[in-house]
Amino acid sequence: MKLLVVTASTREERIGHLIADWAIQRAAAHGKFQAELADLKAINLPMLDEPEHPRFGKYRHAHTKAWSATVAAADAFLFVVPEYNYAMPPALLNAVDYLFHEWAYKPAAFVSYGGVSAGTRSVQSAKPVLTSMKIMPIPEAVSIPFVRNFLKDGRFAGEETQAKAAAAMLDELHKWASALAPLRAPHG
Repeated sequence: MKLLVVTASTREERIGHLIADWAIQRAAAHGKFQAELADLKAINLPMLDEPEHPRFGKYRHAHTKAWSATVAAADAFLFVVPEYNYAMPPALLNAVDYLFHEWAYKPAAFVSYGGVSAGTRSVQSAKPVLTSMKIMPIPEAVSIPFVRNFLKDGRFAGEETQAKAAAAMLDELHKWASALAPLRAPHG
């Protein structure tokens, strides 16, 4: 199964890509997913600029077609999110809004990070948006408070607590991705 690990922060001094690298390593160690990184900073989607509603799938721009193919190929999502003013990063909302059918019937999990709240309010603000796109957010997650305490030598050095949480999250994410697979299958 293909797991799309989405790094949601696009700020210059961000650390989400370091956490996403760790999450991809955790997924590889887990062994049930082929993980692929989708860094929203590198993808650099402009503010939604498609003239038609995404539900029609009539994309005009190359960046939308590429994003569509990336999301459509995934069986599950892992969103790596900080908290921006008690909410999800705007780049994540924009990336979700670009598409519609590509998201449907796939589960999502979160690795959130930040200060004392560990980005958990970002996760809570994202869930209603994701469910409106027919994405199933699961409760299992990795929440990293005081994230800068875990940065060592330019890497995120998660501890046993985060590793155990990641294993449980990936187990549950795989169960949901497997259970939802028949809904994703083409009907014909």
